[in-house]
Parts: sequence; C-alpha cells; structure tokens
Amino acid sequence: MTDHLGELAALGTAVCWAFGSLAFTRAGRRIGSLPLNVIRLALALVFAAIAGLVLRGRPWPSDATAEQWWWLGLSGFVGYFLGDLCQFRAFLEIGPRLTLLIMALAPPLTAVIDLVALDQRLSLLSVAGMATTLAGVAWVLSERTPAGASPGPASPRLRGILLGLGGALGQAVGLVLSKRGMIGYEPLQGAQIRMIVGLACFVALVLATSTTPRLRAALRDRGALGYATVGAMLGPFLGVSLALFALQRTSAGVAASLLSTSPIFIIPLATLLEGERVGLRGLLGALVAVLGVALLFAG
Repeated sequence: MTDHLGELAALGTAVCWAFGSLAFTRAGRRIGSLPLNVIRLALALVFAAIAGLVLRGRPWPSDATAEQWWWLGLSGFVGYFLGDLCQFRAFLEIGPRLTLLIMALAPPLTAVIDLVALDQRLSLLSVAGMATTLAGVAWVLSERTPAGASPGPASPRLRGILLGLGGALGQAVGLVLSKRGMIGYEPLQGAQIRMIVGLACFVALVLATSTTPRLRAALRDRGALGYATVGAMLGPFLGVSLALFALQRTSAGVAASLLSTSPIFIIPLATLLEGERVGLRGLLGALVAVLGVALLFAG
C-alpha cells in the first residue's frame, strides 16, 4: 500500500475537490459568488499561513524574489481571480457536476497554450487525448435534461457553459504562468502568492462594485460560512496539499490523470446530495472526458 501513496493522494484530491465544489455551490446560493470568493480565499490563506508556520517556520512568502512575485502574482490574477470568478458563477448557473466536467478541459487547454507560448511539441497520443476530452464534454453538454428536472431557461445554461469555459481557460493560463514563477521556489509559498493577489483583486472588485453590504451580510450568514469553510479546507488547502504530495510520490502524468477524475466522483454526490438526475449519456460522457485527460498525459 505504501508503494501507491502518491496515487491514493491524487484520488483523495479528486474526492476533496468534488466535495468542495458542492460546499462552494451551497454557500454561493446563499451569499453570491463574489462574497464567496473573498471569504474562501481569505480562509484558504489563513490555513496556508498556519501550514507554512508549522512546516517552514515562515507563515508568509517573504523570501520570494521580485520575479517570482511577478509571475505567480500574474498567475493569481488570471487563475484565482478571472478564472475562479467564472467558475464559481458557473457553479450557480449549471451546478457543480457540469462545471467540474467543463473544467476537465483545462489540461488540454494548458497543453495547447504550452505549444503556442513555449513551442512544446505534442505527440499524436496527446492530440488524441485532447480530442477525446473535448468529445466527452460536448457529448454531456448536448444531453437534454432528464424528465422531472428543472434546469431553467436555455440562456442561463448557455451562459453557465461559457462561464465554465472561461474558468477552464483561466486555470490553464494560470498553470502556465505558475510554471514560470515556481522555478526554484516551494509550492506552498507559491500558492500563497497566488492567493494573496487573487484575494486583493476580489476585495478591489467588491469595493469598486459597492457590494460591501453583501459581503457584510455574508459574514453574518453562519450556514454559508460553514459551507465556505468546508470548501476552503477541502479545496485550496487540503486538496492542493494532497496534490503536491501526489506529485512528489508518483509521476506527473499519473497524478494529473487521477486528479482529473473529479467529474466521476461528483456524479454520485450530485445525485445523492443535490437531487440531480444524471442520464446514461452524462455518465458515459464524463468517463470519456476523463479517459481523454489520461491519454493526454500518457502522451
């Protein structure tokens, strides 16, 4: 069993992200996506500071260079701010199951951006993986809502799909920028820089849009705070920590493939906890999308 700790940690990350997405969805329904992003990043930053103090004796990334701050900060702006702004709104528009499935497009998008920006060549297997993932996601999104479900009008669904695509693109660009900033630096502190910049951007947006009263009301909503705390613990903190552990114990390709199984885990959770009805096409399409990600990293 100890020979497969990395693989188990990667699967644990996928489960954490699935549960975390449900917690964030429930919190967002109560307080809205913008206050939620401020609260969950603030909580995740506190958790990361405590972990940094325990593990390194340094709660904040005070040893980062100006170049690391630039690239990781830019990654935080694109990934945590723009990407998560889209993703968390998509949670409310189309639900956590479809949003996580669309987010499975992030690895293929990352590969394409790597190809364009860094001229990294793709094997035929990688191209097949990207095509398979895209086909799986498109197959699920083309499914009609099962009888008895109430998805609402078609325009919010289309808006939710576009927001999910924006979240996947933000995550992909953020990962490419992070690769540049993480050279010679530790992952936990790099993640903190991204959190700090993302949180600052969300606070600035709250002030610019005069939504401070909504944020104050959200801080008084104990139920929403409970869901946000669970989501922050499972997602940005515990989930990311397990992912980093997985990358240390197994190959990046194996880890990334297992991390991408969140859309599979979210299906029974969405059925049991959200009452969402999932058709056969939804199940098979999610499996095809995950298979595509596995092919991408195998190549």
